[in-house]
Order: sequence, then structure tokens, then C-alpha cells
Amino acid sequence: MSDDILARVLYRDTNFIVLDKPAGLPVHPGPGGGVCLEHFFSMLTFGLPRPPALAHRLDRDTSGCLILGRHRKTLAKLGKLFQQGRIGKTYWAIVVGAPPADQGTIDAPLSKLTPKQGWKMVVDQTAGQRAVTDWQVLGTGELPDIGTVSWIEFTPHTGRTHQIRVHAAHIGCPVLGDPVYGPTPKPAHPLHLHARKVVIPFKSESPPTEVEAPPPKHMLAALTACGFRPPS
Repeated sequence: MSDDILARVLYRDTNFIVLDKPAGLPVHPGPGGGVCLEHFFSMLTFGLPRPPALAHRLDRDTSGCLILGRHRKTLAKLGKLFQQGRIGKTYWAIVVGAPPADQGTIDAPLSKLTPKQGWKMVVDQTAGQRAVTDWQVLGTGELPDIGTVSWIEFTPHTGRTHQIRVHAAHIGCPVLGDPVYGPTPKPAHPLHLHARKVVIPFKSESPPTEVEAPPPKHMLAALTACGFRPPS
């Protein structure tokens, strides 16, 4: 990771950086320690006395656009924008099966369940926090060892933990490779979930900053099966 951290910078200005986070690497240390993305932030100072810091988080196995603030004031402003739901986020996922329509909105509140074998998020209509996700099918295809899969663009309007993964499973189409919300705890595929795009309205006097992350290599075969064609 240290060799290509600079190559993963998708956007940089005086206030923030958008990084293409690799799948499989946690953004911060877990209870057991180990290597995490934060360990490499010292390489992203670009002349400032302090390294950038996380403005939000992505799951360990999710790839794509991750926003880092370069100053304390920037982090506070980004945090407020996230809290107000003003930062646009678009995700691409390959899901198992096909949803019941070509597009829709999932409005299903979520809460945290903590059984002995480990926590997870669940749909909880009684005590859950509001969670809303728009979705649209971009293509469908077949994989030899899976069967029908769908390429879906998800646009979350709230920022609950594991929101897209739980909502995808809620409509009967779990994300391919999901060990928690999919059909098997040890899937043969890595998680096929990618933070494709962020839209950051940082300065009111300027247009929002839009940044896209290219799909990761482990998703290309499934995306191609569903009709994706990379730009030439």
C-alpha cells in the first residue's frame, strides 16, 4: 500500500483529499491492531505540517471514494455537511439475483443487533434509525458459479452503518461476497461494493466537487458480465 498511496489520490485541493480506498484494508485500527489506511496518511501531507484525517469511513471490504480533511476546520465543515446529508454518495454493487423492479427506494430503519457470534445491523421498524436508499439497475448478467447477478447503483440518503448491504439483502438481492448479510458466512468471492462517486458542496460560491473512483479489479468480471464497458 505504501508504494501506491500517492497513485490512489483521486483529487486534492487546499482543503481535502479524495482517496481511492482499496478493498480489504480497514480505514482505522481495530481492537486487534494491524495495518490500516491511517498508517499511510503521513505520506499525504503535501507540504502541510499534519497529515489529513478521515472525514467519514468505509467498511474494510468496500473500495472507492474516501474523503480526508486536511485541516481541523475543514474536518468540522465536512462533518457538518455529512450530518446534514449534503454530500452526495453513489455506490456500485454486484448483487446476487435480480430485484423486483428496475429502480426504487428502500425506506427501512436500521438498528444494531449484538448476538454472541458478533454484531450486525438489522431492519427494525420499531426502534431503528431512519435509513433511506435509492437504487437503480444498470445491468444484469450471468456468472458461471453464481447464476443471475445484477449491477445496481445505490444512492443512500442517510449514513447508517452497513446501510447498503442490509438494504440490498432486504429486497432479496444481497451484495455478492457479503459474509454477514449474504447466504453464506464464507463466500467464495470478495465483497462487490464500491463507493463510485462523491459530490462535495464545500464552497457555496463554487460548483460542488465531483470525484469518481474506477471500479476495482475484483469487480470487473462481474461488471462486464452485466454490460459495463470501461472508457477507452
